[in-house]
Amino acid sequence: MDKLRIDKWLWAARIYKTRALAAKAVSGGHVHLNNARIKPSREIQVGDQLEINKTPYKFIITVLVLSGRRGPASEAQKLYAEDAESIQARELLTEQRRILAATTPRTERRPDKRDRRRIIRFINKNSVGDN
Repeated sequence: MDKLRIDKWLWAARIYKTRALAAKAVSGGHVHLNNARIKPSREIQVGDQLEINKTPYKFIITVLVLSGRRGPASEAQKLYAEDAESIQARELLTEQRRILAATTPRTERRPDKRDRRRIIRFINKNSVGDN
C-alpha cells in the first residue's frame, strides 16, 4: 500500500474516534499535511508530516506506516511518530491547565436532589398568580 486517504488513516491511527469525525476535522482545517490545508480524500504516504489541532492541544506527527485497518491502540501508536517538541509543548500545556484548575476555587456546584426541592419550594411559595 503506497497511498491511503487521510481520513481513513486518522481513523485507523485512533486519532479520531470515527472516520466521519476525521473527515470533518480535515474539512474544517484542523489537519494540515506538510503545512498545507487538505481535503478528506487527499492521499497520504509514508514520511508525510501532519499537524493536527485538537483544541487546546496541537500534535505534529510523521506518518511511519499506512494502515486502513483499525486495530488495538498498541498497534495504532506504531503508525506514527510524534515530534519531541510537540510532546513537550503538550505536556507543558497539560501541566499549566492542571495548576490552573487546582488554584481556581470551585465554590459553585450543581444542586443535588435536596437543593432542587428547596429551590422548587422557594419558587412556588414566592410565585404570584399560579394558585
